[in-house]
Amino acid sequence: MAAPASSTPAAASALSAFLKGVERRALVVAGLQSGDEDAACRAVAAAMRAFAGPAAGMPMADWPARFWTLLCGNPQLRAPSTNGYWPPALAHLQDLAPAERLALLLRIGGGLDEDAASAVLGVTPEAYRHALARACPLDAQGHPDATAWRGLAEQVQAQVRDLPPGRVQQLEQLRGAMAAAAAPARQAPAAPRIEADARVARPPRRTATRWRWRTWLLLCLPLVLLAVVAAWWWQEHRPALPGAAAPAAEGAVSDNGPVQVEALPADDPPAAPASGDSRAADDAAMLADPELALAQDADFHAWYAAGGPVPVDESQARPGRAEPAGTALETVDAED
Repeated sequence: MAAPASSTPAAASALSAFLKGVERRALVVAGLQSGDEDAACRAVAAAMRAFAGPAAGMPMADWPARFWTLLCGNPQLRAPSTNGYWPPALAHLQDLAPAERLALLLRIGGGLDEDAASAVLGVTPEAYRHALARACPLDAQGHPDATAWRGLAEQVQAQVRDLPPGRVQQLEQLRGAMAAAAAPARQAPAAPRIEADARVARPPRRTATRWRWRTWLLLCLPLVLLAVVAAWWWQEHRPALPGAAAPAAEGAVSDNGPVQVEALPADDPPAAPASGDSRAADDAAMLADPELALAQDADFHAWYAAGGPVPVDESQARPGRAEPAGTALETVDAED
């Protein structure tokens, strides 16, 4: 057994697709049955409205029989029509009884087989076949005319294909309304109810944030102080590491202690050479000899004694000026 269609968007789409596939044939069958297009539109609209509601709880396989039953049960289609109109190509339908005409239209217009049509009309299959035989066109000898039958079927199918645009638009609007009514209503989520006192007592967002930060600071401040005290205690009372040098004695210089600064003793004067050291005595007498300084400048005194001229300051000479020959020679001689 097929599962019933639930009230979901998918079921609404399936309902719209089913109505789109059956609405044209239903309108043509209703129009040719009553001979009145306006009455046919009202009958189809009533069938759609009556079908759309229960269809959500029915298996989709039962939809065709349910729809055609609702349409064919309309009293306007069962009653004889006194002022109906049929096209000349379908004038044969005007001469038929309403029950026989409906049996024929369900076959050639609705496309239902004998079992489905008999179920829609509420008769047995044998009774339906008898009604269909009475509605079949006959030839001159009174036998069923297959050519006329095919002609009727082609004319009915042509009306289904060539439905006027105004009727098509009416069907589309009616189908859209039925699909929208069958779709589940989307309710907006209810807004949370807030009492007036709660709205007044609730602090602004920025105030709440400020209070949150103050609370965190008050909670973290004792932890920070505890960490500082623990670091100080560890620095003062930390145990000596293995291999570390022992603290130096007071007043001594060590790597770990403060630097000690002490004044150096004054330099003692050089001691006099011992009397027994003759070499040191000779050196001291030679250094004390005043002629030693003259000996160091012997080359200068020799040049001065020879009467050498004073050297010329070449930086004072101008370019292109010839110097006296004697001066240049004397300079050269002095240099030699």
